[in-house]
Amino acid sequence: MAQQSFGGSPLARWLTGWMWRLEHAFERARTSGKVVDDTRIRIFFVLALFATGFVVLSLGATRAALFSDAGKGEAFQPPMGAARADLVDRNGQMLAADLLHYGLYIDPREIWDTSETRTALTKALPDLTPDRLQKALKSGRRTFVIGGLTPEVRAQLHDLGLPGVSFEPEEKRVYPLGYTAAHLIGFADTGGEGLAGAEAALNDDIRNAVATHGAVPLSIDLRIQAALEDELYKATAQFHPKGATGVVINVHTGEILGLANYPTFDPNRPGQASLDARLNRAAGAIYEMGSTFKGFTVATGLDTGVATPRSTFDATHPFQLGYRTIHDYHATHAVLTLVEVFQHSSNIGTARLGEAIGPERLHAYFDRFGLTQPAKTELIETARPLVPKVWNEDAIASTSFGHGINVSPLAVARAYSGLMNGGELLPLTIKKLPPGTVVHGPRMIQESTALTLLQIMRSNVSCTCGSGKSANIPGLNVGGKTGTGDKWDPVAKRYSTTKQVSSFAAVFPTDGPLKAPRYFVLILMDEPQRDKTGADPTGGIAAAPAAGRVIQRIAPFLGVRARAETMPFADVAGADAGEDH
Repeated sequence: MAQQSFGGSPLARWLTGWMWRLEHAFERARTSGKVVDDTRIRIFFVLALFATGFVVLSLGATRAALFSDAGKGEAFQPPMGAARADLVDRNGQMLAADLLHYGLYIDPREIWDTSETRTALTKALPDLTPDRLQKALKSGRRTFVIGGLTPEVRAQLHDLGLPGVSFEPEEKRVYPLGYTAAHLIGFADTGGEGLAGAEAALNDDIRNAVATHGAVPLSIDLRIQAALEDELYKATAQFHPKGATGVVINVHTGEILGLANYPTFDPNRPGQASLDARLNRAAGAIYEMGSTFKGFTVATGLDTGVATPRSTFDATHPFQLGYRTIHDYHATHAVLTLVEVFQHSSNIGTARLGEAIGPERLHAYFDRFGLTQPAKTELIETARPLVPKVWNEDAIASTSFGHGINVSPLAVARAYSGLMNGGELLPLTIKKLPPGTVVHGPRMIQESTALTLLQIMRSNVSCTCGSGKSANIPGLNVGGKTGTGDKWDPVAKRYSTTKQVSSFAAVFPTDGPLKAPRYFVLILMDEPQRDKTGADPTGGIAAAPAAGRVIQRIAPFLGVRARAETMPFADVAGADAGEDH
């Protein structure tokens, strides 16, 4: 029997010989009448047998733990990951959290009926791919099949009583608000590594906060975010652009209070969204912004002393600068003051101002405004601008009114925020700053220039002749600048006559001292289409009304109350203004 059980191995032969010698020892003890020796030998034999079994089991357990095939080959293994702290908005509202979920495992060696198990799991888990399930059923070992099961789903599967099916707890990153603020919040992978948005930008902060059981507060206010998204999506439903974006910023701290993009995605299922939907247009896309850039040229003219609000510019006929002949979209055929150039969004007047400033100074100021570098923010998606290789008269002819230079919406928002806060260029941030925090940055312009520009922007909205009049909200003293930039057609090698970028850069309130609370709002629409009215969807038509509605809705959340309206430069006359290209 021993030879049949152990075969012909040396170990088997040694065990067989040892057992025979032991049996002969028992026989000799009985023959000699030494019963005590016989008993001792038998006790020793039993102890040796148990000791041998214990050693064998211990060796087997050690081998299974250290040298198992688990995780090798094609078996699916759950990622271990790293815990992440909660993300909340500036008021403590939940944005992202790690929640308990379960991973499902299959051990085919314990399954009685493979067909029954396959049918039951396929019916209960529609997201489980047949190939993955089939591979697990044929693996010959306990295999991870699918993760992220909620406690409810785990309970339903457990109640099926399927042999060979087991569960292990795991953490899963969950975004309870779904599409809301998706691009700013971002998402993390199943291994606990942030991949986009705040999840990637603040990855170390989020992981380190786990040790203190604290949440990481972001700068956004969900009330402001909801209003921004709602109005942006209403505008996209009206004008059907290929893309759109909107931001709200506290100009004194650089905090991003709201950031929205269209189209958007669900961070709970980022893999199901297209690359276009996951694109953070505010940070990661660049555009020729058109006439919103005139605010930067006017600020430069004022700060250098080249112009004052009442300086005049001849817009009676097209202007030749460099290789370009510059026209106005709605020609006034008049000599315009600087304020009127801004109100009528005159390309001719702005180009003449740019010529007076000169290429070197305009380039230097655009550097000061942060327009020739990626917008300074924590977001890893921040895009690098495209700027002229040579700053000459030809560059001025384009960049002075927002052509020939491509920047991100966040770069524009950062520059305008600096102009509106008294002249300091601040970094933008997605972190909530402690109350009372004072932020400083390099000086861009003089405070007197900032005060004058605020009033010029207000006049563009308060005056019925201003291109931004459709953004006016009674009692809030809104200021702003429209922008409509024709898009470059790389095939035709010229600017398109049908595709444009329409935007509106707004600030409120414009009254009060420079240090008074003040906020910037930007709405941009990429290739908006004509709506039912048939009007050209310029910045004044497609973007300015949406910006005004956003301001009206968020003002109460920011503590901005209605006040007496200001009408700066009301003595400057002008015909109805249009929007330029």
